[in-house]
Amino acid sequence: MNSEVRELGLRLYDLVRSVRLLKQRRADERPSVPPGLVGLLVQIDQLSSGCHARELADRTRLDPSTVSRSVATLVAQGLVERRPDPTDKRATFLTVTPAGRAALTDSHGWYGDVLERALATWTPGEVRALNAALDRFTGDIEVALGNHDNLEAAR
Repeated sequence: MNSEVRELGLRLYDLVRSVRLLKQRRADERPSVPPGLVGLLVQIDQLSSGCHARELADRTRLDPSTVSRSVATLVAQGLVERRPDPTDKRATFLTVTPAGRAALTDSHGWYGDVLERALATWTPGEVRALNAALDRFTGDIEVALGNHDNLEAAR
């Protein structure tokens, strides 16, 4: 392993630690969405017409039982609701409630404020370069790992 790759491994460790700190601080300061569930709520919100839990598990690459428990928590918090599927009366669609949208707006605002403070001395070009590099890097990591890993253990 060359020294640049080794250095990147160390920076990734620092990045993961920073992401954990961000998630914990957001949960402490903005508890409207339970810890670890912002991403799931974002996924449901991105499917504006709603989605089935099975589709959500596929999109997030999480075990269906994890998705089921997480959705139950979001429903209990009033952030997501289950609506009957008009084509299959046994199934339900998951949709974000107005309270869920407000909580997402609040969370996005909180993260945005933190990122703006963190990047205050960066030029717009540096921010664009980081965005492009991260987009490429995360895609290349998925390709290197075969694009099929279940993310259950990575939660």
